[in-house]
Amino acid sequence: MRTCVVVNPRSQGGQTERRWGALADVIRQHYGPFEARFTRGPGDGAAQARAALEEGFELVVAMGGDGTISEVADGFVDRDGKPLREGALLGVLPAGTGGDFRRTIGMPKTLPEAAAALRGHKSARIDLGRLEFTDHDGQPAVRHFINIASFGIGGVVDELVNQGSKLLGGRLSFMLATLQAQARFQNQRVRMRLDDGPRVERVIHNVAVANGRFFGGGMMIAPEAKLDDGRFDVVELGDFSRLELLTGGMKVYRGTHLGLPKVTLARAQLVEAEPGQASERVLLDVDGEQPGRLPARFRLLPGVLRLKLPE
Repeated sequence: MRTCVVVNPRSQGGQTERRWGALADVIRQHYGPFEARFTRGPGDGAAQARAALEEGFELVVAMGGDGTISEVADGFVDRDGKPLREGALLGVLPAGTGGDFRRTIGMPKTLPEAAAALRGHKSARIDLGRLEFTDHDGQPAVRHFINIASFGIGGVVDELVNQGSKLLGGRLSFMLATLQAQARFQNQRVRMRLDDGPRVERVIHNVAVANGRFFGGGMMIAPEAKLDDGRFDVVELGDFSRLELLTGGMKVYRGTHLGLPKVTLARAQLVEAEPGQASERVLLDVDGEQPGRLPARFRLLPGVLRLKLPE
């Protein structure tokens, strides 16, 4: 299978670039021949994947963190969310901070095992999220996401994680950033609508629009989510106090938080959200990146991606 690996050289604190020769040898030893393309900056993963597909590559592999995987998945579809190349496969090689999408699909954590897993024949059609949102300049923007997009404290956590060195690893980096964010974050009022339901106003700590199960460096925010069921799991963390977060916050790592009184789960193909007040800045978290803010529209695209899975 003609294979292109889209590599984020800045992943793992720049270790991927510094060790690329040795890493490439591992991939060749356990997978086989491939061509590598290196991303040049934020958003370039989509452009590199799109170019590879147009050149006829059959398997395009994202090598980096959740943000890189999300960008490469974005490159598999056009601006209307239609597949660029029918039959092309998306693969994943772990080399990032969070590793949340890797956890959802059960891809091995080590590079030799993950590269060997790409040789298998198992694949599946999965859903993709389409996000229409407001970018940092206040302009409308569109992108696609493969795992989880959220709004509320999640966007603040992303800012803190991406400003840091990430040398502490995924879980600890996100955990420390979450504690920092909680010290300064005030719950926010938003208006939401799911599918063709009524528009409701609520005070939220965070709302996750989930295709996958994990975010934030190992938090099992959507334990019942499935990548191929044609629906988002919409998990709302409501008006939590700091004390409630302190006493119940660790439940989200085990996926046992859905029973808490201020947590709700709904399922929908379309989620619309806007700030309670136009002047309020409600930040987005999109697969570990912070591209903008509400208002936003999240729409599920059923079965548009083919994903390579471990046997």
